[in-house]
Amino acid sequence: MLKDVTIGQYYPTDSIIHRLDPRTKIHFTFLYIIILFMIDNFAGYVMAFAFLIGITLISKIPLGYIVRGVKGLVFIILITVFINLFMTPGTPIFKFWILEITDKGLEVAIFMALRLIFLVTGTSLMTLTTSPIALTDGIEYSIKAIPFIKNYAHELAMMMTIALRFIPTLMEETDRIMKAQKARGADFESGNMIKRAKNLIPILVPLFVSAFRRADELAIAMEARCYRGGDNRTRLNELKYHKIDLYAYVIIVLMTAAILSTRFIFNW
Repeated sequence: MLKDVTIGQYYPTDSIIHRLDPRTKIHFTFLYIIILFMIDNFAGYVMAFAFLIGITLISKIPLGYIVRGVKGLVFIILITVFINLFMTPGTPIFKFWILEITDKGLEVAIFMALRLIFLVTGTSLMTLTTSPIALTDGIEYSIKAIPFIKNYAHELAMMMTIALRFIPTLMEETDRIMKAQKARGADFESGNMIKRAKNLIPILVPLFVSAFRRADELAIAMEARCYRGGDNRTRLNELKYHKIDLYAYVIIVLMTAAILSTRFIFNW
């Protein structure tokens, strides 16, 4: 399951989505996330799903690779569904012992599950179709538009990009440590949920040690290359908007209008 994490990975291929300016993809992703939290009916989620499938097909990334990223969140999705299913008040439709499922709880649970799946999938598409260097430049240019933090745009962009890039690396490191612990007799699969959580504690120490070692090696490598942040920094390839980005923004506006219109049409 740890290998199923796709956020932070880059899938190189030649597609229209890959050729878009990174700022366009960043803006689209943030707008898509905002829209997901504004949808309150099934029609809106159907339209969001249709746009997501369309972008995935255009990006030429295999659907199986996208689905892999959702598998790693099954546990979180199940917990979210369980909490909303039994903790949301409404008209009871099923009752077992002290657990009660309401019509509103069922609706909210489904919406939250869809929201999490679409959220992870949309974010993964941004990192899968954008190289780390382009993503750093795109985030930096976007942050520069915010007045009170524009002086720290480069440092913030670099930190966020490194964090995204090291997610799959840390997942692989965790998987390696778990296999090494299993070879020495550790058991991570038997027992109840509390016991399994306790069994994971011995993994944390070597994982933190490995993470700090990687951070130290990265800092030394950056210093050896005379990295001094964004001061007087120039770029080999400056970001420039092209006609394809204009078309993309038009599609983004149309998508936003179409999805948000469902709030008024189906709630009339």
